[in-house]
Amino acid sequence: MSLAIVSRTDRRRTLSAAAKPTWGLSSLAVLAALLLPAGAALAKPAPDGFAELAAKLLPAVVNISTTQTIKGDKPGNRPGPDIPQFPPGSPFEEFFKDFFDRNQPHGNQQALPRRATSLGSGFVVDPSGLVVTNNHVIADADEITVTLQDDTNFKAEVVGRDTKVDIALLRVKPSKPLVSVKFGDSDGTRVGDWVLAIGNPFGLGGTVTAGILSARAREINAGPYDDFLQTDASINRGNSGGPMFNMAGEVIGINTAIYSPSGGSIGIGFAIPSNLARPVVDQIKVFGHARRGWLGVNIQSVTDEIAESLGLDKPKGALIASVRDGGPAQVAGIQAGDVVLTFDGKDVHDMHHLPRIVAETPIDKTVKVKVWRKRKEHVFDVKVGELKEEDQQAAVSPKQQAPGPVPGAVKALGLSLANLTPELRERFSLSEDTAGVVVTDVASDSPASEKGMRAGDVIVEVAQEEVKSPGQITGKIDEAKKAGRKSVLMLVDRQGDLRFVALKIDQG
Repeated sequence: MSLAIVSRTDRRRTLSAAAKPTWGLSSLAVLAALLLPAGAALAKPAPDGFAELAAKLLPAVVNISTTQTIKGDKPGNRPGPDIPQFPPGSPFEEFFKDFFDRNQPHGNQQALPRRATSLGSGFVVDPSGLVVTNNHVIADADEITVTLQDDTNFKAEVVGRDTKVDIALLRVKPSKPLVSVKFGDSDGTRVGDWVLAIGNPFGLGGTVTAGILSARAREINAGPYDDFLQTDASINRGNSGGPMFNMAGEVIGINTAIYSPSGGSIGIGFAIPSNLARPVVDQIKVFGHARRGWLGVNIQSVTDEIAESLGLDKPKGALIASVRDGGPAQVAGIQAGDVVLTFDGKDVHDMHHLPRIVAETPIDKTVKVKVWRKRKEHVFDVKVGELKEEDQQAAVSPKQQAPGPVPGAVKALGLSLANLTPELRERFSLSEDTAGVVVTDVASDSPASEKGMRAGDVIVEVAQEEVKSPGQITGKIDEAKKAGRKSVLMLVDRQGDLRFVALKIDQG
């Protein structure tokens, strides 16, 4: 995450002695005792200070600096930053253009390689010299230097890294054992508990900040296993990869990102929980990479409409959009359209929860998976596989031509539907093995438009039954109306990417 130094202002608001609040910790405790139910446990009081704890932990926190060689651009290209944008004809436009032109290579001259440096943080987890940090701190680095609190420098080598959780493990070779810290139980830390963040913000050196755990299980779209801890302890550029400690001096998180419109800390920082990071670090030690469980499915959220169409009492679980041929799920008998309710005895709250549970499951372990299929619960025995890089699927953008009127098209729920023909396969770049009913047009103000459907989509199933003609689709919609259902579930194929869409039915 790109951050910037925010200039300090000296404007300060002060309270007069008479206006200052008189509530102290003892008064707050009395107030809390009056407000809390009888027998409720009071929160731990604020510590008198963090000096003793910080003195113990600082030697285990390191600064990580990296250098990277950036190759010069080809002749004719402009290396370095772009010219700032100014209104056409502005005198500043000519000024900056002249300035940049004077500093560019001319003719066939090749721009010289440049050395870029960056700073981050890390912490020692083994006295022999193993250091944990974020992967993005050392990504693409040609050289990595680890600096201890006493300014001792070591050249570091990468033991392994995991891009999905953003963790890297480094090794240095000290002449004597290093001060190290241990991972704690991040699940045991409650929202409101005190935490310490130690790192190297802005390259200033070892810095300690204190705050509380603000929230848990935050998703910030950083990766497939988002489960961040949120804190209000100040975290800035250079803190990435540094540890977040509980009051026992255990690492409960790895500081990774902040939310900030200005680039500086505004009290919203995020850390990878230790219970997610520790297994990854342990696997990198042994295998050089993380080994994760694999189910072999693509999943999506269970919305209110999907839950109603499937007969679920509320949105829960993870809806399987497709299964990988030969994958663990398919071998066990799990199908597209099933909703995973529990996995290995653990409840699946939503689609984001399932990948984390599967990833943490030991490879080759046989587990019980409870699914919801056609308004009943079913249980399958699944032997968990190992996730490989090639098992990750990338979305493909469909190549579409502008849709035109299709003779004999049937309209339903704002969709214009037609049988697949060679002409329509060519128009929407559909493969020969694509089967179903093609959408040729979508009304702009229809339920289908709201759900993101578009021309070129192919409807494969309606109400979990295959369809091969527009008439079958309208028949399924009529059946749903007569049954009093508010929505109908469709399995849609978009250039090989399967997903379920629940469309509201107009009972009128």
